[in-house]
Amino acid sequence: MSHFVIALCVVLCWPLSAQAGGTQGRDSDAGAVSAIERLHVFFKNTRVIQADFQQSLMDARGNRVQEASGTLVMQRPGKFRWDYQKPYHQLIVADGKEITIYDEDLQQATIKAMTGVIGSTPASLLSGAQPLEANFNISEAAPKEGLEWVELTPKLPDSGFEHIRLGFHRDDLQVMEMLDSFGQTTSLRFTHMKYNIKPAPGSFAFTPPAGTDIVRETAQ
Repeated sequence: MSHFVIALCVVLCWPLSAQAGGTQGRDSDAGAVSAIERLHVFFKNTRVIQADFQQSLMDARGNRVQEASGTLVMQRPGKFRWDYQKPYHQLIVADGKEITIYDEDLQQATIKAMTGVIGSTPASLLSGAQPLEANFNISEAAPKEGLEWVELTPKLPDSGFEHIRLGFHRDDLQVMEMLDSFGQTTSLRFTHMKYNIKPAPGSFAFTPPAGTDIVRETAQ
């Protein structure tokens, strides 16, 4: 579970589609637009997404060692809510300044400054604050699973990740894969996506249940 949280903190705030409104992306002519061009359109246009997700962790030998699922809502810049529902209940909420990680079983909420969590990791670029090329080398990867893939390799050696791959179908992001420095791969698959809708009130606020132990961590 802790690895899932670490991996998730690396992808905080990234937008998930180039299409405004509806549940499908633009039906553009496949082959007429490169995967890298789709990537740039994707990051430029989307401000909000709501989706279901399936998350898995594969070890260096390709064995599946963890699985989880839940729902998410994100709003750029820097606001999101990941609600893990299976096999455990955990909530990760950010209001643009702080991230709260709430573990229902432990009745504990850990609060961290976003700058302290993201630092110089790829998340600082996936939030859209800087051009992707500022800190990533971008290349097209070989198609697989019927998707077009883009690979982002961090320029900073201490990012903790070897690369991030994004799998697109037309203009829709469907899969995100992250290979970490230990050879483990975290995969996120998205379904039932809705784009640029108005988030429900309070989506990015956390109200601790009675009896919750609050732990506030400061940046090192």
